[in-house]
Amino acid sequence: MNKSIVFNLPVSFLRESNQFVAYTPALDLSTSGPTLEEVKKNFTEAVEIFFNEIVEMGTFEEVLLDLGWKKQNEDFIPPVVISQGVESVRVPFAH
Repeated sequence: MNKSIVFNLPVSFLRESNQFVAYTPALDLSTSGPTLEEVKKNFTEAVEIFFNEIVEMGTFEEVLLDLGWKKQNEDFIPPVVISQGVESVRVPFAH
């Protein structure tokens, strides 16, 4: 019998030209798709693959802790996004 764990991951959905991108800083993982529905499906699949790989490699705890997750008892808590916005940054360049 397979066990499953539910994580609430912060995810940003972006539109880049004719593609949608899903990105979660909690796993530093992104994926894309031609529609919002497709990118959501691809995101779920990518997260499942990510977790399957780190479990199979025996690096589950190490990888999550390196990504800033906290361990409370036997539970892992992903980092919390406290703000998301747009910042204006002036970048000097020579042309």
